[in-house]
Amino acid sequence: MQKLGIVKVKGEHDVNAYVVSCAASGQGVVIDPIEPPDKLLGQLGGLKVRWVLATHGHPGHMAGKDAVKAATGATTAMHVADAKAFLRSADRYLVEGDELEFGSFAVRVIHTPGHSPGSLCFLVANHLFTGDTLLAGGIGKERPGADLRQQLVSIGTKVARLPLNTAIYPGHGPVTNLENELRTSPVFQPVRR
Repeated sequence: MQKLGIVKVKGEHDVNAYVVSCAASGQGVVIDPIEPPDKLLGQLGGLKVRWVLATHGHPGHMAGKDAVKAATGATTAMHVADAKAFLRSADRYLVEGDELEFGSFAVRVIHTPGHSPGSLCFLVANHLFTGDTLLAGGIGKERPGADLRQQLVSIGTKVARLPLNTAIYPGHGPVTNLENELRTSPVFQPVRR
């Protein structure tokens, strides 16, 4: 069994970034590159970063993208809908079902529009990085351009169907798991199992 490492780094405005790594290869991924980037870069410890991923295009979740790319040479990636909506750019634009390899692992891309048109969740083994699509006990704050109905459909049709033991790493607040959220979060009331 390969060893997966996950380090949560809290940035400005309480945005969570994550460094996800494959211990065997020393390769990794940065999810939601925050400000200040030095705090995030300090957690890399010699890791070869393959990907810098944005769950969505809101500023706090991408503020450190250019600095992390410059320091690591990694490929930046996000959904094209958020690139257009928020005038952002990336080296690669992701779609549902893309698989991004790092070491012995792969990141599976799940398009979960609602919080923003191009909101994405990233699944690595049984670890789901949800950005503001789903937080512990709720969802990210509604911003202009958000579509709450679409967000709830994304959660109900994609996130809720994952295995109950799926760990959830949100863009703000504490880490949780799908079983707990299905049981306690008002977001899941319509889809309780």
